[in-house]
Amino acid sequence: MIYNLSEIEHIAKTIISSSKSNILLFYGEMGAGKTTLVKSLAKELGVQETASSPTFSIVNEYISDNNKVLYHFDFYRLEKEEEALDLGFEEYLTQGDWIFIEWPEKITSFLPLNAQKITITTISADKRQLTLH
Repeated sequence: MIYNLSEIEHIAKTIISSSKSNILLFYGEMGAGKTTLVKSLAKELGVQETASSPTFSIVNEYISDNNKVLYHFDFYRLEKEEEALDLGFEEYLTQGDWIFIEWPEKITSFLPLNAQKITITTISADKRQLTLH
């Protein structure tokens, strides 16, 4: 689906309602809008705090209005996928919480098969193509 950035809240609702998993994998080039989409998804799930990129901390934790937990990972800076294990990544996967992962290609060996893959492609400055697969 193609969307303008002004439609991102609608896109977030669509993703939440149609996702096959609580684990969302975000693929796209640098600047494609992965973090912007994660912010909208967090807001849609009832997180009052503005989500930000965990590029340096690797993971951010948010609590929604109904006390649900959302974890936002950014694996861009990982040099070896085993570094995810040092963070306890496998334990996060078993908790049943929402998990959003940017740069999942850095940890392919540890990704669950049932995760919802989302690819974002830049079409223009304010237009993106989103593919759920």
